[in-house]
Amino acid sequence: MAKIERPLSPHLQIYKPQITMVTSITHRATGIALGVGTLLLAWWLIAVASGPEAYATVSAFMSSWFGQLVLFGFTWSLFYHLCNGIRHLFWDMGKGFELPTMRKSGMAAIIASVVLTLLTWIIAYAIGA
Repeated sequence: MAKIERPLSPHLQIYKPQITMVTSITHRATGIALGVGTLLLAWWLIAVASGPEAYATVSAFMSSWFGQLVLFGFTWSLFYHLCNGIRHLFWDMGKGFELPTMRKSGMAAIIASVVLTLLTWIIAYAIGA
């Protein structure tokens, strides 16, 4: 049987990252992060119901530098997923499919998520939460 020379499929090494590709991948990744973050929320709720010792353990983790980093990432994931989800709602209505609009709305989702995350953390630290 003769070997047929077939072209290889393009790979990520060939494609340049585009805003639509980055926002799609990031939306999926933040969805996974929100699932993991929800487990942390459940851990916190169980600890609150279990008593002071369990709550002290969770509180110690959440107040550590690593816990703060995880909470910051969870906050950003939440806001990014929200902002990009709103973008998807417009797509569901058949609006915003033009390439310039898709690029602008993608950047708007990224910028809005960063701004909302920073505002949330600034306000939380200001009130002493």
